[in-house]
Amino acid sequence: MTYQMEKVVCFLSRVGAGMAGQSICSAMKPIVLGKAHALHGGSRSRHHAAMNPRQAEGTAIRRAGPAALAQALQDSRRDTLATFALHEASSLARAQPASADHNPPRWELGHVDWFQAHWTTRNPQCARGAAADPEAPRRPPLRAGADALYDSSRVASTLRARLPLPPAEALHGDLAAQLALTLQALNEAAPDDAGLYFFRLALLHEDMHHEAALWLAHSRGLPVADARWQPAPLAGARTPLPMESGTYRLGGAPDGGFAFDNELAGEDVALPACDIDSRAVSWGEFLPFVEAGGYRDERWWMGEGRPWWQARQPQGPAGLRREGGAWWRWLWGAWRPLDVREAACHLNRHEARAWCAWAGRRLPSEAEWEAAVQAHPAAFDWGAVWEWTDSGFRPYPGFAPHPYRDYSAPWFGARAVLRGGSFGTQPRLHHVRYRNFFAPERQDVFAGFRSCAVRPALR
Repeated sequence: MTYQMEKVVCFLSRVGAGMAGQSICSAMKPIVLGKAHALHGGSRSRHHAAMNPRQAEGTAIRRAGPAALAQALQDSRRDTLATFALHEASSLARAQPASADHNPPRWELGHVDWFQAHWTTRNPQCARGAAADPEAPRRPPLRAGADALYDSSRVASTLRARLPLPPAEALHGDLAAQLALTLQALNEAAPDDAGLYFFRLALLHEDMHHEAALWLAHSRGLPVADARWQPAPLAGARTPLPMESGTYRLGGAPDGGFAFDNELAGEDVALPACDIDSRAVSWGEFLPFVEAGGYRDERWWMGEGRPWWQARQPQGPAGLRREGGAWWRWLWGAWRPLDVREAACHLNRHEARAWCAWAGRRLPSEAEWEAAVQAHPAAFDWGAVWEWTDSGFRPYPGFAPHPYRDYSAPWFGARAVLRGGSFGTQPRLHHVRYRNFFAPERQDVFAGFRSCAVRPALR
């Protein structure tokens, strides 16, 4: 028996003897807007004053201590297993090959397990946090050969469907054993930002893969019944929020806690005056573009969207159909009447830009999005869908990669930035500075958009 497995057995015996019926670790300057002022983020106390409820949970988990992290890791794992169980139980899903944008579900589960181990219990420099050497020799994995199966940096996506993966029962055993090891290591870790860095990273990484499993479930028509992962009507009318011209500090170091490498360094960005939507564009606001023949009119498909439009010749949004004068939506394996109050979803950036051109508007930059959510914390409604911005994914000046080298750097210049979060995103992943990034043509993501426009001149 390996040293790590001995720790698993020892810790699980303690759990059974002393923690029966409990979770494993239960015992353990607002922005001023005006022509005479710049747009600057401020101190920690003022940042909290500008925080809305959706932002609060994402900020809290980035600063969470060991006990809260332990609970979140267990909650995340329960959701992961519940969602992947849909794939395991579906004969339709098992018969379908993985798409170019999605990994085989069993590989995804093994990768989540591998990633958590690689950066926490197998990592001899775990306590150094973002300063750790990513190439430091690792301790052996619980399952021999795991590195050759699940290391996404070394196993090409085109090969993952053909790998000799362990059967589901063995994989679930690996997941349980590794989580116990991780929680034990967390219980022994220094409760500072360096000591907790990789535990926070592993948690948010698993949350990302959970949402990806929901995207795949939608693509495969699987019945997701959990009320937490259902779209809901947007609140109120889409109204303009005024943004005066000025300078905004995009990104930058947080006041303690966790941050992804692409959020740091930061830069001052000069922003023009504009009006930005208070919420995402709804289906009721997007469909007039469709009904007016917008998908057939080349005037609205410009720039990088023109080749996509010419090649695909789309007739309308993916997953929608019109029947008997009404619109229907494909969701979780069934055609349902479309609720036009919901955010328009499964749109790529080309479709978002086409609607904006038709409506005489444009997509906001990520700096405009980030400035607006902090300038109007009560009125700026976000989190219904991921929101495409007009910004390409690039490093801020002074960018320095964190130990997980493949998280950001390989994708600079090739992807577009989305902000906010969606109905399928774990609430703790929502954060005003979180930068999601995808190829502009992706339609499987729970993504939509909001728009903005130049402020009308005063007469």
